[in-house]
Amino acid sequence: MKLVLKLGTERWLFGLLLFPLISFGHHSQAGRYQTETLLEYEGEIARIQWRNPHVILWLNVTDNDGQEVLWEIEARASSTLLRMGITRDLFNVGDRIRVAANPPTGGVKEMWVHNLLTPNGEELLMGRLAEVRWSDQLIGSDDFWAETEGSTSNPELGIFRVWSFTRESPYIFPATFASQKFDLNSYPMTDAARAALADFDIATENPTRNCTPKGMPSIMEQPYPMEFIQHNDDIDLHIEEYDIVRTIHMDTNSSPEEQPASPWGYSIGRWDGDTLIVTTTRVDYPYFNQSGIPQSEAVEIIEHFTPSSEGDRLYYKLKITDPATFTEPVEQEKYWLWRPEETVQPFDCSAGD
Repeated sequence: MKLVLKLGTERWLFGLLLFPLISFGHHSQAGRYQTETLLEYEGEIARIQWRNPHVILWLNVTDNDGQEVLWEIEARASSTLLRMGITRDLFNVGDRIRVAANPPTGGVKEMWVHNLLTPNGEELLMGRLAEVRWSDQLIGSDDFWAETEGSTSNPELGIFRVWSFTRESPYIFPATFASQKFDLNSYPMTDAARAALADFDIATENPTRNCTPKGMPSIMEQPYPMEFIQHNDDIDLHIEEYDIVRTIHMDTNSSPEEQPASPWGYSIGRWDGDTLIVTTTRVDYPYFNQSGIPQSEAVEIIEHFTPSSEGDRLYYKLKITDPATFTEPVEQEKYWLWRPEETVQPFDCSAGD
């Protein structure tokens, strides 16, 4: 089964501005926020955490009864905001600001921010679908994620370079990054897997709500740069999110069965022309994706990484076989772009202060 889904940009008004669920960063916001509702709040910043996986600020808001309520305002990762031109000095503790945000689905006083108006009248466009609301002094653009063409300047580099995410590529896990209306049951799941999915509560059980790294294969959907590096006879794949390094063992005599299991498993690679083919087993990460589809330790993951002849794109094919979860293999595809100015930055994930 191939799942190829591009995100739409349809927006409409029905009392409140409605948004499909789209979240690029550490984890999906499904289940925690009313992603089809956007409300405005005004208050004073009481505290700020400028960090990965998400920037958080606390806002003192006076409610309709005249009572002061402390709201937790969640934003994208600090590394993403910096790439968008939104820096730490644009808002500070004590500032009175306005936000447009998705309210919570439950009783927790938390919101997901799309727009922020600073005391200086600068409007920060912090969410992907943020539209101008209050000001002509605008800061914040993730247009670099909408690019469809990479650089063709150095095709001789082959696979060994930094590759960058583009949201114009198909998604290997569309239910995580696109609409909540995506039918997870379209995966060819076993009865046991469907039962486990039915019992999964993403609002409380999302495996990436803190700094616990995602395992294979879901880590390959991460929206940050990654780099292939020749390391002696092996190849390291350095992934920015969580500062992960996947080692691809090029020694075909390796015995995965003798290796300890890990969230990223044990990977063996081989070349077929310019295509790097990687087979990964010994994965003990319990989820196929962030939406709660389970994964067993019997999973086998086969990846094909093929740079274009011009060097502007890296094409990716993923085949997942897990008899405990799927009744047939799941095959998915995506691609990355080469932007020479991009580098893999330290992620330095912090779950708290």
